[in-house]
Amino acid sequence: MPRVKVPFVLLIVLLVHTCVLAGIHVHRVRPDAMLLVAVLAGLVAGPEKGAVTGFVAGLLADLTLPTPFGLSALVLSLVGFGVGMLQTGILRTSWWIPPLTALAASAIGVVGFALLGALVGQTQFLRPGLSHLATIAGIVAAMNAFLAVPATPVVRWAFARNIRT
Repeated sequence: MPRVKVPFVLLIVLLVHTCVLAGIHVHRVRPDAMLLVAVLAGLVAGPEKGAVTGFVAGLLADLTLPTPFGLSALVLSLVGFGVGMLQTGILRTSWWIPPLTALAASAIGVVGFALLGALVGQTQFLRPGLSHLATIAGIVAAMNAFLAVPATPVVRWAFARNIRT
């Protein structure tokens, strides 16, 4: 069943990301639902499933972005894997863990996207300055932390059979 639920959730998140969240912004910065789903997949299902989910979510996000194809897939798979490694190493289940993890991992993901983008010639993310990048990372992180509260049960549901207790 998770083989059907996870792709279904990814498609729904893509629709929400492109249709609903496109209209929500703070200082022209939107939440990144595709990054959030990669973070939560790593948190809920571990590093391997977090990396795979992040890769697929990144490929879907790359379809909507004017950046090099695969850049989001690389960043989101690294974020999903990193969160999954952190989860298996030290994190325990509490209500505040998903929002706090989404806050930190989303900021890291935004900065990682800008830095890796600069390595492949996409310097527009760094041109306004590092303080501008920090502002964008902070806003995305705060919005994703807020969205993590309702999104976490959905991602847990999608991976329900894959979680070992």
